[in-house]
Amino acid sequence: MPKPDFQPTLTGETTIVRPLQAQDWPGMFHAASDPLIWELHPVRDRYTKPVFREFFDGGLASGMAFAILHRGTNTIIGSSRYHGHDPQAGEIEIGWTFLVREHWGGTTNREVKRLMLDHAFAFAETVVFWVGTENWRSRRAMEKIGGRRRDGLCWRAYGGVDTPHVVFEITRSGFSP
Repeated sequence: MPKPDFQPTLTGETTIVRPLQAQDWPGMFHAASDPLIWELHPVRDRYTKPVFREFFDGGLASGMAFAILHRGTNTIIGSSRYHGHDPQAGEIEIGWTFLVREHWGGTTNREVKRLMLDHAFAFAETVVFWVGTENWRSRRAMEKIGGRRRDGLCWRAYGGVDTPHVVFEITRSGFSP
């Protein structure tokens, strides 16, 4: 079986989700430099240049990261990525998502996740989303798009510190675009 395309360009009504590129740095950092975006995230200082640079470079190196653009203005409004594809388990993660505040609470997150889910279900049965335990905003967003919380906690290290997360999942059979 050929390797899935982890960086397609996905186009929705209001957004374009396209592969992250090195030249996206200025626009991406501008979008991410609002401290309120990160206030509930396990890495609360990600709005700073050195911390965001690590995030950005990690996204480029992953070969699975995206820039999210507003179709009307072609402006970068956020980022997301795939991670941890496990073909045997039929699972992949969508995560590392952020949006500028002007696009919170509306249809943007739903559209981006729908586009990414629709693409992921071509090669995976289940998509998981790791959310920091204190990030109630992202937890609520996961529920709004149909994510079901798995039992227990999982741990992910940020800067050498293990941080608890809850995991949500959406299955191909449970997905309704």
